Amino acid sequence: MQTFNFRHKLHIHCHKIVLAFVVGCCLVATESHAQISGAINLPNFDEQSVHYGFMIGGHKSRFRLKYSDEYITPALDSVHSILPTDKFGFKIGFIVNFHVFQYMDIRVAPTFSFYQLGLDYRYDNGEVYNELRDPTYFELPVLFKYKSVRRENRAIYLLAGITPAVKVSGNKKDEDASERLLIDKFNLSLDVGVGLDLFQELFKFSPEVRYSFGLLNVLDSEQNDFSAGIESLNIHSFTIYVTFEGGPSSFRKKARKY
Repeated sequence: MQTFNFRHKLHIHCHKIVLAFVVGCCLVATESHAQISGAINLPNFDEQSVHYGFMIGGHKSRFRLKYSDEYITPALDSVHSILPTDKFGFKIGFIVNFHVFQYMDIRVAPTFSFYQLGLDYRYDNGEVYNELRDPTYFELPVLFKYKSVRRENRAIYLLAGITPAVKVSGNKKDEDASERLLIDKFNLSLDVGVGLDLFQELFKFSPEVRYSFGLLNVLDSEQNDFSAGIESLNIHSFTIYVTFEGGPSSFRKKARKY
C-alpha cells in the first residue's frame, strides 16, 4: 500500500497550479503588450549568440506498455489486464539558447523532472492493485528551435530534439525487490513542441507545449511479480511550460533609459 506524503499531494494539484499560472502569465503579457502597442521590445534579442533563462512546467505522464508472451500463460491466468494510468508531475530547469542563424536556434535545458507513474493490475476476481512509482530524473534536452518571422512583439516557434535522462532518486533498492515495480536508471525520449515568444521590456516570456515519446524500455532487467507479463515500458508525457529568457544586454539597455 502506498503511504501518503506531501510530495504525492503536490503531484495531485501541481497541474492545476501550473495551468492557472500559465493563464495568468498570458493575461499579464497580453495586457502589457496592449499598453505599449507599437513599441518594439528587445529588438535584437534573438540575434544574441547566447542567452539564458529558466522554465517551469506541469506534465501528464504514463507508461506505454507492451505485454510479453508470458502474459498468456497459465501462470498469469488470474490477471485480467495491466493498465497504465495517467499521473501528473512537474519540471523545473534552466535554458541556454545558442543562436545559429536567422530562424534557427539550438537550446540546451538541464531539467529536474518529478514523475508519478502508475500501473493498475486488474484481476479476474474484480480486485485492482495500483503500483505507483515516483522517480525524479535529471534530463538534458537538446532541442532545435525553428522560429517564424517576428510580428511586433510576438513570434511562433517549433521545437524538436532528444532528451537523455538519468534517474537521481528511487535508485536505492532499500525494499524487497519483489515488492515493487523496478524501473531502469536511464531513459531517452524524442521531444516535439510548439510555443509562442512574447517580448517584454526586460525579458522574453514564452508559453510552450511539448510531447515526449519514450524511446527506451525503462523496465528493469531484474524480474519480479510486478514485471511478469510485461515485455517493455516506455514513458510518454505531455508538458505545458512557461519560460523566461533574458540577458545582460537587455538590462543594460533598460538602465541607459534612466
